[in-house]
Amino acid sequence: MDEQDRIIKIYENCFTPALHIYWPIAIKRGDRVYVEATNGKRYLDFSSGLAVLNIGHSHPRVMEAVRLQLEKYVHTGGVYYSEIVASAAERLISVTPPGLDMLFFSNSGAEAVEGALKLARFVSGRPGFISFTGGFHGRTLGAVSITTSSSKYRNRYHPLLPAVYHSLSPYCFRCPSGRKPETCGSECFDNLKDMLKQQISPEEVAACIIEPVLGEGGYSPVPHSFLQKLRNLCDKHGILLIFDEVQSGMGRTSNWFAADHYGITPDIMTVAKGIASGFPLSAVVATRKIMERWLPGAHGTTFGGNPVSCAASLATIAVIEEEKLLEKSRLLADRAMERLKRLARLNPSIGDVRGIGLMIGIEFITKTGAPYREAVQKVLDYCLGKGLILINCGSERHIIRFIPPLNTTEAELDTALAILEEGVTTLL
Repeated sequence: MDEQDRIIKIYENCFTPALHIYWPIAIKRGDRVYVEATNGKRYLDFSSGLAVLNIGHSHPRVMEAVRLQLEKYVHTGGVYYSEIVASAAERLISVTPPGLDMLFFSNSGAEAVEGALKLARFVSGRPGFISFTGGFHGRTLGAVSITTSSSKYRNRYHPLLPAVYHSLSPYCFRCPSGRKPETCGSECFDNLKDMLKQQISPEEVAACIIEPVLGEGGYSPVPHSFLQKLRNLCDKHGILLIFDEVQSGMGRTSNWFAADHYGITPDIMTVAKGIASGFPLSAVVATRKIMERWLPGAHGTTFGGNPVSCAASLATIAVIEEEKLLEKSRLLADRAMERLKRLARLNPSIGDVRGIGLMIGIEFITKTGAPYREAVQKVLDYCLGKGLILINCGSERHIIRFIPPLNTTEAELDTALAILEEGVTTLL
C-alpha cells in the first residue's frame, strides 16, 4: 500500500461517510496554483480549495505573516484585545461596499450565515426569512433551513428553522417560467410579491437572503434588474437585505465583492472562503446603524477572529492589492470566457457558459436539454488524469466550476483550457 492509499484508508476508518472528499488525492504540498500528491503527481488546482485559495496555495506573504504571528500568540478567546485582530477588521471594512462598516468575526461561512440570521431577527424583531431556490448557505441547522440547492442537505433534519420561505430564483438558463432572457416577464419577482400577499406579510419578514451569484446551486449570476427590484422591495417594507458572498467575495468575481458589480449595497453581508487563504475566518458585515443595535451578549464566539487567521487575512488583502490581482483576473476571465464560449458553440453538450470574473459555470446538457451529469463526470475524470483538478456543482452535479486562483498565469490558464477542451472534444 502506497502512502496515498494509506492516508485514504485512514480517512475511511476514522471519518464518517458524511464527510465528502471530491478526489482520491492525498496532498503533500501546495504551491500557488499547483498541488503535489504524496505519490509525486503534480496537478493544476483549478478548484482553488473550493473557492478559498483566491491567491493560491501557500503564498509566501501569507505564510510569513502567519509565522510571525505564531511567534507571538495564537488565541484571544474574547478575553483580551488584539492589535492584529483590530487591524484585520479595519482592513476588511476598507474593501467592503460603502456603508458596510462594522463586523463580527467568526470561523466559517455557515457560521457567518447563522450570525447574519440572528442579527436580522434581533434588530428587526421579526421572525421570517425569505431565501431563493437553488441557494446554498451552509449545513448548520439555521443555514440549511434556507438552503435549497439540493434536498439531500435537508433530508432527515426536519423540522428546520420555522418561518422560512423560499421564492423562485432567477436562474435564467433554466427559467422556472420557461422564458428566454429577451422575453423575461419578471415572473420570478412576481412570485416573491405573491408570497408576501399569500404566505407571509412583509411586516413579519426580518430579511431576504440571496447569493448575488448562485454558487453550489449553479454558478449563475442574478440579473441586475432582479437585485435592484429586491433592494427596492426591502426598502419599501423595512426588510433587511442579506447578500451571501461567502463564495463570490474576496476578488473571486474580479471585484472585491459581487455587490460591486451590481452597484447595490445590502444591509448585511456574509464573508468567508477567500478571506484568509485557507485559514479559518469569516465575518458578518453590516451597517453601523444595524450593528450597534446588536447588544452585548446577543452573539459570541470563542475562536472567531483568531489572531493567526487575521494575520493571514491582512496578508491576503495586501497581496490582492499589491499584485493587482483584481485587474489581472479580469483579463484572465475574458480570455477564459472567450475560449469556453467558443467550445460551447462547437459542442452541443455544453448548454451555457456564464459567470462574473473567475467564477465561471459550464453547464452540460443532453440532446433534450436535461442536465447531463454523466458528461460532467467523464470530463472531470479526464481532466484529473491529465493533471487538472476541477469540481462540479448544480442540483444534478451537471455544471463544472471553473475557479482558478486569481494569480494564475496566462500560460497556466491556457494549459488548463487546453486539457478541458480536449476532454470535451474527445469524450462528447
